[in-house]
Amino acid sequence: MALSASCCTVASSNINPLPSFPFKFPSLWPSTQKLKMGPLSVSPMGFGTWAWGNQILWGYKESMDDDLQRVFNMAVDNGVNLFDTADSYGTGRFNGQSEKLLGKFIRDFREKKGSRSEIVIATKFAAYPWRLTPGQFVNACRASLDRMQIEQIGIGQLHWSTANYAPFQELALWDGLVAMYDKGLVQAVGVSNYGPKQLLKIHDYLKERGVPLCSAQVQFSLLSMGEEQLEIKSICDSLGIRVIAYSPLGLGMLTGKYSSSKLPTGPRGLLFKQILPGLDPLLSTLREIANKRRKTMSQVAINWCICKGTIPIPGVKSITQAEENLGALGWRLSSDEILQLEYAAEESPRRMIQNIFQTR
Repeated sequence: MALSASCCTVASSNINPLPSFPFKFPSLWPSTQKLKMGPLSVSPMGFGTWAWGNQILWGYKESMDDDLQRVFNMAVDNGVNLFDTADSYGTGRFNGQSEKLLGKFIRDFREKKGSRSEIVIATKFAAYPWRLTPGQFVNACRASLDRMQIEQIGIGQLHWSTANYAPFQELALWDGLVAMYDKGLVQAVGVSNYGPKQLLKIHDYLKERGVPLCSAQVQFSLLSMGEEQLEIKSICDSLGIRVIAYSPLGLGMLTGKYSSSKLPTGPRGLLFKQILPGLDPLLSTLREIANKRRKTMSQVAINWCICKGTIPIPGVKSITQAEENLGALGWRLSSDEILQLEYAAEESPRRMIQNIFQTR
């Protein structure tokens, strides 16, 4: 049975070890302190679910599902109510698995806890080449609703722009966002991987049609702190659009868990091998501040994103990661620490590779 719209607007460290599950952080971010994102109220950090169903990059197995349910429960119990997903998340036979798991976890959580807490699902619709009409994009939204078994999505997002390679398709996708909003399938709309120029264009296009642009996702971290990211942030601030920072830990490079002699398996290992040798200034500064703060490097890196006015959505697939990420909330880096980190990032000769779909 579908949930109602009101229900589902829908690390390396040298410090003391993190506590083990079950665990609940102090109520550092009560619901009254959530942030406004369009018509929604969201936690200052969300969780990304790219790994849920992705065998190739993140080694997903169905045996992980019980742990992922516990991760979800822990997040909601501790005030995190924003979960980012996409209709393309999941590989092979697990295509769409991330959305399916989120829907299941919400139902199970509410059945066992009896809670009606607002959970905001932000899902992204892929700009596949066969999605050429607004109607096809609306059908993609309905398919996501079916997978999650909910009646309304919190934020429906265009996963990427086709302006770089199929500009003729772009307008149909924009009209698809308008249609799913007008039909009440989503409470708000957003974009992902839009550069400054395209962001202004779609904002104005949607505004003319009475549809407010709620959010803009961009790769934003100490590893991807370029002029374009800062320009996007400035534009969003001026227009009242929330910036959602994906990959705030640089796929794990900012956790301190990896080195040139200790690389992750799979495709990430190849990327890390190229970038990690040039990150010594940044990683050393992260480690220094983390030790001084009695935090982990991951918590410092995520907190930096929060201090820059973004809503980071670190990926999470274990209780340990959930606990660690939650430790990024409830405190703030000082202005001097922020400057130290940004100077170290500038001094590090390597940067994160930008998403190939990122537009200008």
